[in-house]
Amino acid sequence: MAEIRTMRAAVVTVDRALEVQTVPMPAIGPYDALVKLTYGATCAGTDQRVIDHGHPRPLQYPGILGHESVGRVLEVGEKVASFKPGDLISRVGAPETAEMGACWGGFAEYGVARDWRAMRVGRLDEMLWRRARVNQVIPEDIPERAAPMIITWRETLSYLNRIGVREGARALVLGSGANALAFVGHCAFAGADVSAMGGASREQSALGAGARGYVDYRDPEAKARLRALFPDGIDLVIDAVGQPSGMNAALPLLRAGATVGVYGWDARSGYGINPFLAANSFSVYCGGYDEPETHDEVIRRMRLGALDASVYYDMDNPVPLGEIRSAYRDLLARKAFKYLIDLR
Repeated sequence: MAEIRTMRAAVVTVDRALEVQTVPMPAIGPYDALVKLTYGATCAGTDQRVIDHGHPRPLQYPGILGHESVGRVLEVGEKVASFKPGDLISRVGAPETAEMGACWGGFAEYGVARDWRAMRVGRLDEMLWRRARVNQVIPEDIPERAAPMIITWRETLSYLNRIGVREGARALVLGSGANALAFVGHCAFAGADVSAMGGASREQSALGAGARGYVDYRDPEAKARLRALFPDGIDLVIDAVGQPSGMNAALPLLRAGATVGVYGWDARSGYGINPFLAANSFSVYCGGYDEPETHDEVIRRMRLGALDASVYYDMDNPVPLGEIRSAYRDLLARKAFKYLIDLR
């Protein structure tokens, strides 16, 4: 009987606990690459919902947590043409098995990347190869510890591109988490006049990312402060939280033809805005994004220095996989935007 190779992984249990367990290593098929995962980044919103069994997508438990991990290719299947041993690959995770779910599977010692180009050439189902497009080669000049941030930046930039932001647009980002900070940075890079509304402790981070102004959402004078920031109105609002109170506060300031994007989903089952608060017509974007489409642009901006992972997490002191539960305790206490997890 063949020996079953094992690895460590951060597993969300059926009892809503997060445990580091020993699980079987993944096997690879002809279009797959076995990847030694090196670093991953936490995602406070999505990961905590997965741990709490509150994610809207049906997930199998127990399941391996994590969707922002990168790693190096160890070996490739016979039909793989786009990856080679040593390549650094984005958004890698351990795949689902009959015994173990994949809550994206990124917090493990090993994972699987799929060669979507070879899959397309091989005429595999389009849905399969499109999903595999998240596995992209990361150039060698990109620091490995910065690479997990590529996932957040790709996703938020794709979302913003689909809404559309122009130079000089008056933009408001609602929220003060990592994704909100990414939206602020993307808007500033596009030349928009962007401000943010979120928790008071995150003001300096938002200003450092390019926000012109900031409003504490708990401030009793928050609505008045928003009016002072936007005397000529708002062209674009991005709700990175998903709580209607912030959006309803912004609606009276919308200019004619403004766009509001509901990206966050804290109140997914009961998100409600009152359109009659707005004095002008506006459009609402509740659509999705295509994360891989912005891969090359994110790499370009990292090379320019416009995207800096050290703003989001401590790159010098990653959290060992065995201590990952402490990272989530600190995230709940809002001690950091994200944590870098060492999977080596």
